[in-house]
Amino acid sequence: MVLLHVKRGDESQFLLQAPGSSELEELTAQVARVYNARLKAQRIWSEMEELAEHGVFLPPNMQGLTDEQIEELKLKDEWGEKCIPSGGSVFKKDDIGRRNGQAPNEKMKQVIKKTIEEAKAIISKKQVEANVCMTMEMVNDALDQLRGAVMIVYPMGLPPYDPIRMEFENKEDLSGTQAGLNVIKESEAQLWWAAKELRRTKKLSDYVGKNEKTKIIVKIQHKLEENDDDSCLNSPWADNTALKRHFHGVKDIKWRPR
Repeated sequence: MVLLHVKRGDESQFLLQAPGSSELEELTAQVARVYNARLKAQRIWSEMEELAEHGVFLPPNMQGLTDEQIEELKLKDEWGEKCIPSGGSVFKKDDIGRRNGQAPNEKMKQVIKKTIEEAKAIISKKQVEANVCMTMEMVNDALDQLRGAVMIVYPMGLPPYDPIRMEFENKEDLSGTQAGLNVIKESEAQLWWAAKELRRTKKLSDYVGKNEKTKIIVKIQHKLEENDDDSCLNSPWADNTALKRHFHGVKDIKWRPR
């Protein structure tokens, strides 16, 4: 099995194993799938940390309003009245005005926080240092643990507009957000190794050879726009002879007829 050390930019993400015979069409999609699923888990536990501190999401038409404005407009948090955490709630106002302030009690808060730490450990970037390869099963296990903790603390479920519930139901809307920019659609994903695009029409072995014990660093990114496909080949980092010319003291020499 070839060992792929997946990076985004210069930042390590995870290790993944694949046979040299892998079709790059499927392998690229697989890498993107794991990459995006890890991002989803991160978005969920980030919101769960807020859930543990300040309770469920307010209805969209109540977010950011003062108590006086809510009273004046006669708005009501009907879902908040249903979504009472197990064991009762403790009021802790959300200064940002996104959540209703009815936080879980300390015991239930710890259930959420402990589960978050366990999920983080499963898909941590430290798994790279430990030489642990990432799989979709591992990421799904982390997601299942997070879902289970929410069900324990909120057995009646969360409001349909709560981002945690929307993430679990794959209804999240990330348009216009930084989180949305981080996601790479499987169909738009592109892998690069040693300044070469690993073209989806080929096999992994077409680039790394037949040695199944090879370890390579690949970078995942969005597909280049069509107009940029050839321009990247003119970049210094894509010039295979640049290093050789540098050591021979030959650089940027242009030949022309006399």
